[in-house]
Amino acid sequence: MVTRIEDIIARLEDIAKHKDILRLEKIAAKNMSGRIPSTSLVKKSDIFVGRDKERDTIMKLLLDDVNNGELSVIPIVGMGGIGKTTLAKLVYNEDMVLQKFNVKAWVCVGEEEFDVLKVTKAVIEKTCSPCYSNDLDTAQNHLKNALARKKFLVVLDDVWSSNREGWEIFLTPFECGSEGGKILVTTRLDTVASMVKTKHNEDHNLSLLDEEQCWSVFANRAWDPAESRDHSTLKEIGRKIVKKCKGLPLAAQTLGGLLRGKDNEKDWNDVLNSEFWELSEEDSVILPALRISYFHLPSTLEEIGYEYFDDLVSRSFFQHSNSDDNTFVMHDLMHDLATFYGGKFFSRIFELKNTVKHDTKTRHLSCAQKNDDDLLMKITEACDKLKHARTLLQIFNKYGVFSAGDRVAVSCDLLEQLKCLRVLSFNFFSDDENLMHGSIAKLIHLRYLDLSCTSIVTLPESLSCFYNLQTLKLRYCEKLKKLPSKMQNLVNLRHLDISGTDDLEEMPKKMSELKDLQFLSDYIAGKHEENGIGELGELAHLHGSLCIQELENVKNSGEASNARMDEKIHLNALYLTWSSGEDSEVFDSQSEKDVLDKLRPHEDLKKLWVLGYRGTMFPDWVGQSSYHNMTVLMLSGCRNCWVLPSLGQLPSLERLIIEEFDKVKKIGGSFYNGTHQHQETPFRSLKILIIRRMPCWEEWESYECDDDDDAPFPKLETLVIWDCPKLRGDLPTFLPSLKSLHARRLDVMCQELPSYAH
Repeated sequence: MVTRIEDIIARLEDIAKHKDILRLEKIAAKNMSGRIPSTSLVKKSDIFVGRDKERDTIMKLLLDDVNNGELSVIPIVGMGGIGKTTLAKLVYNEDMVLQKFNVKAWVCVGEEEFDVLKVTKAVIEKTCSPCYSNDLDTAQNHLKNALARKKFLVVLDDVWSSNREGWEIFLTPFECGSEGGKILVTTRLDTVASMVKTKHNEDHNLSLLDEEQCWSVFANRAWDPAESRDHSTLKEIGRKIVKKCKGLPLAAQTLGGLLRGKDNEKDWNDVLNSEFWELSEEDSVILPALRISYFHLPSTLEEIGYEYFDDLVSRSFFQHSNSDDNTFVMHDLMHDLATFYGGKFFSRIFELKNTVKHDTKTRHLSCAQKNDDDLLMKITEACDKLKHARTLLQIFNKYGVFSAGDRVAVSCDLLEQLKCLRVLSFNFFSDDENLMHGSIAKLIHLRYLDLSCTSIVTLPESLSCFYNLQTLKLRYCEKLKKLPSKMQNLVNLRHLDISGTDDLEEMPKKMSELKDLQFLSDYIAGKHEENGIGELGELAHLHGSLCIQELENVKNSGEASNARMDEKIHLNALYLTWSSGEDSEVFDSQSEKDVLDKLRPHEDLKKLWVLGYRGTMFPDWVGQSSYHNMTVLMLSGCRNCWVLPSLGQLPSLERLIIEEFDKVKKIGGSFYNGTHQHQETPFRSLKILIIRRMPCWEEWESYECDDDDDAPFPKLETLVIWDCPKLRGDLPTFLPSLKSLHARRLDVMCQELPSYAH
């Protein structure tokens, strides 16, 4: 390495010598701030709202000749994003201004030091002809002659420097021989405004917009004014965003443009709830508003990945599978193209002869064949060529899943040599778990580790030192009993999947420290504070689905409240499970209800399962119409409940499963409407209703309504009633959309099935 560095230094020195031979000169870098200079052109998106008074004042000063031909400098001052440049553009392009001034120039100065020669040359090039001289005297005489006996307007946009000497030198050619010249200066700094203004002129400070004016700016950018679609829900969120803009038009304009064309409420709520708003008071609100736009809506790696994938789909790199809308395939020709460009860096093993193709360039290795000792031997033999591999991956079968028998077994000897791996998804060919632990412990660069469907019982404690690990998959590791005790050290972990690990005894302590966790399949509520349900409170970024197990360990509603379930706005599916509703342990029914009440999820939740709940009644939130997005609800094993919650007013509910309510004898009117007035048609979106294993259910009370249009279940297609031996009487009498009725083990019902069953 030392020799290589010396060679590089020698090469750089040789290149530096050629600089003089080629007569190359060092020049100052331009626009290092990255800010785009302004122009005088007015775009359709330059919304002018709430500035009529300021515009009229500036226009009067530009058009009036009250200074007897003397130069007049007019400053417009205000905080960043308040609309100074937009106001200057609009008056600069007014017809009356165009008619009055013979010569006009727009120069964006910017944050750098005020360079008199540079700004003077810029004005010359805008008013008459190019200026090639780098001599200030020549340039200023050129400008003086160009402006002689002419009325001119010069806009200097975004001036930061308060160098008075430089400013006075710059003004010299404007003050010599011109007639009625005006200079308009925009700046954020009061010191600059005080320096540049001429007598009889005042600073023109722009005020913040009021909320309605700010809303107009936002709405005009967010939606096409000619669009007729209803945006009532998005407008409600938009109003809250505008309040956070605190009257700054650029903030409203930027965020409106950011959300234009986005109809997903989640995108709008991401902006509303972004952490970038949480800056101190001395920080202008424009900073968090523009930081949101800089980081854009996908604030996490996963969302950026989704955008990349969607972009590839839009370019036909991937295509929707014919068999499943949720899966994607590659066209053969696109696959061949990807294989061609992947070259020797990507290698696939389908048969023994493939193994001879590997060379030292191979970085990503995949295998799609069942366990084969000969194949394993060939891979091991090729290890010298594969030692730089970054990926060792088992390809799923066509159903996207695998079983233990489908996975290639990898020897620990192979892992010992593949120390550069970032991605590992394979089984292990060793009965010695300690040996396997030692092999994994050396793979410190891993970002992705998938040990799903393996027979592993424990994970090595050294896994807690995998600080780069982002994804850990342990699905259906049915013998796994314990996770590493210091999991909280995996500070970069974003995805933890432990679904199907039925023997897992408890969660490690201090899971709350994994604040970047985006997906957690399951959480086992422990009996102690360090692994109790309160540890979920800090995991604010959880997405997708979450299953909380062993809720019988939650002692009181205070512990449940600490989980802050209502703040996990990115969850769309939630499982709440108690291990058993039949144990002999004494518990307080009211306390059970209070715990479930404090586990109330956010109101955009789409799917909910409540399993094994031990209370006698449900809290009010279960079934409230405010859960407007809920499509799936399952209540199972709630053996102490004697009444079903009111569920009929869930507006989007499509699938409802009720089972194992041992004490329910009657489904009555409250099931449809509850006690609230002005109710909609009960179960107006329900398509599938399954009621089963209800040993004491005797009566299904009919729903009283004035006409069939108000009858419940207007869209019900499938009705299943199983193992309800005491049920007597008729089923609901009007089910116009029913296609399938399944009834089994019912003691006494009406003599004939209803005519709507087909």
